[in-house]
Amino acid sequence: MSIETHPSIRTTPLILVALMATSLFINYVDRGNLATGAALIRADLHLSATAYGVLAAGFYFAYAFCQLPAGALSDRFGGKLVLGIGALLWSASTFLTGFVESFFGLFVLRMMLGMGESVAFTTTSKIIASNVPRGQMGLANGVIGFGYLVGPAAGTLIGGFLMALWGWRATFILFGAVSLLWLVPWSRVRISEIKPAEAAKQDMVNLRQILSRRALWGASLGHFAGNWNWYFILGYLPMYLEMQRGYSMSQMATVVSSAYLVNALAALLAGWAFDKAIQRGWSPSLTLKLPLAAAHIAGLLCMLAMPFMSITACIALLFIYEMFLGFSSPAYFMIPQIMAGPSAAARWVGVQNMMGNMPGIIGVLFAGVLIDAGGGSYGTAFLLAGSINMLGLIGWIGILPKVEPIAWGTSEAIQSTLPGLLIAVETTRE
Repeated sequence: MSIETHPSIRTTPLILVALMATSLFINYVDRGNLATGAALIRADLHLSATAYGVLAAGFYFAYAFCQLPAGALSDRFGGKLVLGIGALLWSASTFLTGFVESFFGLFVLRMMLGMGESVAFTTTSKIIASNVPRGQMGLANGVIGFGYLVGPAAGTLIGGFLMALWGWRATFILFGAVSLLWLVPWSRVRISEIKPAEAAKQDMVNLRQILSRRALWGASLGHFAGNWNWYFILGYLPMYLEMQRGYSMSQMATVVSSAYLVNALAALLAGWAFDKAIQRGWSPSLTLKLPLAAAHIAGLLCMLAMPFMSITACIALLFIYEMFLGFSSPAYFMIPQIMAGPSAAARWVGVQNMMGNMPGIIGVLFAGVLIDAGGGSYGTAFLLAGSINMLGLIGWIGILPKVEPIAWGTSEAIQSTLPGLLIAVETTRE
């Protein structure tokens, strides 16, 4: 494979990961603004909970179904260019939201936001798999996880207070304008990238090979279940605390941002811990599957209990859920980075992330319908979110096989009978 490298000026993995984590931070601030300002936006534009669910689903529809082309484009043109274009698109859509006057206009801009943000995880996974040493992948994913998980914390806290002071329109305009500044340092990044003119000449792993892997579907089912819970909390928790529990916007912003911060710090700690555990001889399977299973068990128990507990107990369960979720977060993308490798990570993540984000379409929309059908009660939506965690346990533990690099291009028969030989070959190549 021919790659373009600049050894003397190549961006170090530390700076590269920090910039990508910043882009994911901005990404999640921008996507979470709708939830933060939901009560104000619904009142201003006269939207029902179902209409709000349609807006949220519109974002995730574009976000999910653009994952496959995002992965293909990342492999074809490299992660740097595709991530930069995506950041430009999502920043512009956030900025323009501040001027929208109708449900339809807001829906179009949420779709535009989803298209732009769809490139984030395919590009970062490809760049990490290509530029970060295997022994540092856990920490790299932990830093990335911290970026996208602290985004909702900062966005909810800062956005909540700014919206209380200036309104939701001015806040969207400000956040969109600030987001564009990230493109300045990103334009100076120098990394290993496949030359566009030579990409088509490579013997690349094809999509059929990727889709034939049981591991992909196990990871996709697990991702689906985890995101059902995460997107439900991300999309409805601010409204739940304000409209069901009587919190003011400032009180809501403080509690929700604190919970998201716990989530982000847990992800950062997990990335470091995963590297250390693997270095000390733990298998990647045990290291990554154990926290994923624990997160689904915690999600099951917390979601079922939260709507029926006192507000103090409800908030405590929220923090417990966020801690377990954060500790599992780096595993979601370490698994495809390890198993698929640089040649297939972007498209693998494209498929996995597409399936994993279906809850953003059906789950978020259905939650709005359930809330309206229940006369404003959130109990049924919480119960459904909790039950979905059973699918996560099946995906990560029952379907996903051993987490190890896949020898692409080698027949399944040889892979199953000569694993030791394959490991030796891979070690020799390295």
